[in-house]
Amino acid sequence: MTEEIIPIIQVQDGSTTAKWYARLGFAIEAEHRFAPNLPLYLILRRGNVHLHLSEHAGDARPHTLIYFWVQDVDAIALEFAATVIEQPWAHEIQLTDPDGNRLRIGERKG
Repeated sequence: MTEEIIPIIQVQDGSTTAKWYARLGFAIEAEHRFAPNLPLYLILRRGNVHLHLSEHAGDARPHTLIYFWVQDVDAIALEFAATVIEQPWAHEIQLTDPDGNRLRIGERKG
């Protein structure tokens, strides 16, 4: 049985936030609205990693923190002009998306 954890984060404007996540290499895999004037729900994907963005206020807590492991933290740091921090376990950066959600992004050492 395959198991996967997929974070759902609350956003104000899913389309705008999805463009920001595209800079991290995420692409929209699917989107859903129950009706044209109702909140948007987006499924993003970067390789084998999924992230869901929801405009529904009850789906997630605002201003959350998510940790991602990547193989290209230096390239991401360059894209966002972020400073790489050396930790004992990883090279890390921290970003904040347009909705105040924090991302810690690390590349394992060794």
